[in-house]
Amino acid sequence: MGHLYALDFDGVLCDTCGETAISALKAAKLRWPDLFGSVDSSTEDWIVEQMIKVRPVVETGYETLLLVRLLLETRVPSIRKSSVAEGLTVEGVLEDWFKLKPIVMEEWNENRDDLIDLFGKVRDDWLENDFAGWIQGNRFYPGVADALRFASSKVYIVTTKLVWLLSLLIA
Repeated sequence: MGHLYALDFDGVLCDTCGETAISALKAAKLRWPDLFGSVDSSTEDWIVEQMIKVRPVVETGYETLLLVRLLLETRVPSIRKSSVAEGLTVEGVLEDWFKLKPIVMEEWNENRDDLIDLFGKVRDDWLENDFAGWIQGNRFYPGVADALRFASSKVYIVTTKLVWLLSLLIA
C-alpha cells in the first residue's frame, strides 16, 4: 500500500498571491470608490507587488481589502484616514498586522462580515466572467503539476477551487 498525501492548495501547490491581491484591489475599488477611483495603473501595480510581500499575515481573505487600503494610505498621504499609516512599511505590517487590523477596522468603521461577502463576491464574479484572466493570477509552483500527474501514491487536494484545479490538471 502506498502513502496517502493530503495537500493544501493555496500556498502549498499553487501560488495564489497574485490572484488574491488583484481580487482585493477589485473589491477595494467597489468598497471605497472615492479613495480608489483616481488610482492610476502604476499605483495599482505597486499595491499588488506590496500585497504579495505582506500576504503571509493574511488569515482570511477579507483582510486583503484592509491591507490594500492601508497600503494606498501609506502611498498617498492626502487620503490618509488611519492613524497607523504614516511611516508604515512592509516590515511593519509583517510584524504588527494583528495589532494594526483592529485599529483600521475601527477607524474605518468596517464590518468583517461585509468585507468577507464583498471579497467572495468579487472573486467569484471574476472567476465566472473572466476565467482566463483569473487563471493568469494563479500559478502552480514549478514541477507541481507534473508531480501530481505522475504521483504513485494517493494525493488529495484540499481546496475550494476545484473547478480551476481540474482545468489545470486536465490541460
